[in-house]
Order: sequence, then structure tokens, then C-alpha cells
Amino acid sequence: MTRGCPRTSTDTVSYPVEVDYAYDRVDTALFEPGYAARAGLSRGAGLDRWAPLLPPLDAPGLGEGDTPLIELAPGCYLKDEARNPTWSHKDRLNRCTTSAALRSGAPGIVVASSGNHGAAAAAYAARAGLRCVVFTAVDTPPAVDAFLHAYGAVVLPVPIEHRWPLLRTVVERCGLHPVSNQTPTHTGHAFGPEGYKTIAYEIHAEIGAPAAVFVPTGYGELLYGVWKGFAELRRLGVTASVPQIFACEPAAGGPLAAAVRTGVPATEVEVGPTDAYGIDCSVGGYRGVVALRESGGRPLLLTDDEMRSAQRELASRGLWVELSAAAGLAGLRQVGDVAGPVVCVSTSSGFKDVGVGSRTSAPVEPEWDAVRRRLRAAGIEA
Repeated sequence: MTRGCPRTSTDTVSYPVEVDYAYDRVDTALFEPGYAARAGLSRGAGLDRWAPLLPPLDAPGLGEGDTPLIELAPGCYLKDEARNPTWSHKDRLNRCTTSAALRSGAPGIVVASSGNHGAAAAAYAARAGLRCVVFTAVDTPPAVDAFLHAYGAVVLPVPIEHRWPLLRTVVERCGLHPVSNQTPTHTGHAFGPEGYKTIAYEIHAEIGAPAAVFVPTGYGELLYGVWKGFAELRRLGVTASVPQIFACEPAAGGPLAAAVRTGVPATEVEVGPTDAYGIDCSVGGYRGVVALRESGGRPLLLTDDEMRSAQRELASRGLWVELSAAAGLAGLRQVGDVAGPVVCVSTSSGFKDVGVGSRTSAPVEPEWDAVRRRLRAAGIEA
């Protein structure tokens, strides 16, 4: 499921395999308030709440989903995915992909990731009793490396250009189930966006369909999943509209923006330096183009300074997010006013950022004069 459609893919573009459902058999009571209680689901059921519109959830959950929608200003909301079990949106994906591994009878999973995807894969594999192999970059942030080892993953830092060839070899020789794509342009795992679309369900349950959603974008799987969730709600007659979806990419790369600009399904770009490593991608995939086209949205290219400004704004409101995760709010700030309610997706915790753990606070002498000097330097009069 990570090699693309064998019939439609070409040497230059890999088209993802998609999941379809018998929508005519879906009971729309699934989306009514109180459904979870009537279905006998416990509080905080997470993805299990939406099981009728998901692939079989064979892997046990960790309480993923049900993340808060925080109002930053009237009509402006932040969907805080840092509240998931491993502190990122990738938990939604990995609940579904680990389920596929279990159903296929594989002894474990293998992933190429230097951040959130690897951490979530390691956690859900451990929860399911499966082995996990993670090909990371040699400069993976120390906090993420510690996360991976805590879950018992086999962590293999290699140069980035070698990660996917080695992943394919592990799949072929060890029989592990891949939860990363194996193609030149991105396909991802067919079940991945199915986990992500529950973000749209949760947003709709609280505020209906917003006017726009701003999504941090690397390969475009999250972008596509959010769009697909709202598209399903419209298809089922639960809502009349689909929000405009904005893809928020680092200006240092931006493969989706390049694909849209040149009118191709997917493309590859050269990536310059950026600290937004979680969405720092040289290739995109067809799913991202579909989400933008079908929603009437567009790609946005953001500098690190724009993302840092959004990161500081969120921190001033009590929300510590990874630089990549601030791209959604940065995108909104770049666009300016949008009529109607808007949602910015924040993908992960600031714990995952580059350099976390390298800074320490300078000690202060335990005397009042020294403490007062520090307070005054911070603008606190005493």
C-alpha cells in the first residue's frame, strides 16, 4: 500500500492507493451529539468514536484524538494536536497503519522519519507488541532520539538519501510492514489520511464547517486527510460546505507550491536551510494537489521568521509548539483576515523542536539584590 497504484502510477508520479467506503450504508447518527454514549463508548474514545468510517482498528489505541479546539480570538481557533499520546498528529496515522501491520501478520513495522512519525510509530508498535525499525537522519534532535529509544525501537541514523532504499530492503528481507512510502513522489500509507480525517470530524462536531483551515504541510498527507474528512461530511449530507484548505510550507522548499505553480501532479524541489524540519520536504504528492484543487485553497510559502513569530505568539498564550507546528498560524497571519471561522492546525509539541534540551538558565545568587536585578531585567519592578 505504500508503492502507489500499480495501474495509474508512472515513472515520474506515484498515485496513492485510496480507501473508499459504502457511504450509502453509513448511519449519519455517527455525527450527532451523544452518539458515543449511545454506542457504549467511554469518554475520550478517540478514533474508536469514528470506527464505522475508518479501516479496521486492530491495533490497540493510546487515547489518540479528541484534541482541544482552542479559541485564540473570536472566530479563530487552534486545533492542538500536541495533546495526542506522543504529542503529535502522527498518532492518528499510526493507530491506523499499525492496525494494517497487525492484520497483514507482519512481525513489525519500518519507517523513515526523523521526528513525529517515527516517535508515534515506535509507540504504537510497542503497544501492539510489534518490533519497530526507524531510519532517522544523522542530525535527529536529541529529544526525538530519546523518545524512539524509550519505546524500544531499533534506531538507525543514516544519511537521508539512503533511508528509503534501506527501508525497501528491510521490507523485502525482513517482512516488516512499511508505514513510509517507497516511491520517488510521495504516496504514504493508504490508511494514513484515514486517521487524519478524524481531525475534520472533531472540528465539525464543535463549530461546524469553518470557512478555512490552515495546515502545516510537508508531504501533504495531513492536508489531504483534513480535506477528505470535510468532503465526506458533505457527501453524507452532514454539512453543506467544505472549508478552503491552505497548505503552509517552508519557503526553503515548497514542493506542493511548485506543483501547483507549474500545473503538475507532483514534483521535486531543492530545499534550502530551515529549522522547520518536520515539514522540510523536497518532494510532494498528488494528494496535496487534490486537496487544494477540490477545496479552492492554495499553497502558502512561509519563512522561518514568520513561523517563529507565530510560535512566539502561541507561547505568549500558553501554547508551546514545534516550529513546524506554528506554520498554520503563520499562514493565517500571512493571508490576513478571512471571513468566517478559521482553524489553524498545530501539529506537535515544542518538545520536538531542534535544540530542545541544549539551553539552561544561568544560576542566580540566593540573595535578594541578585534576584531583584534579574526581575528588573525581565521588566518586573520590585
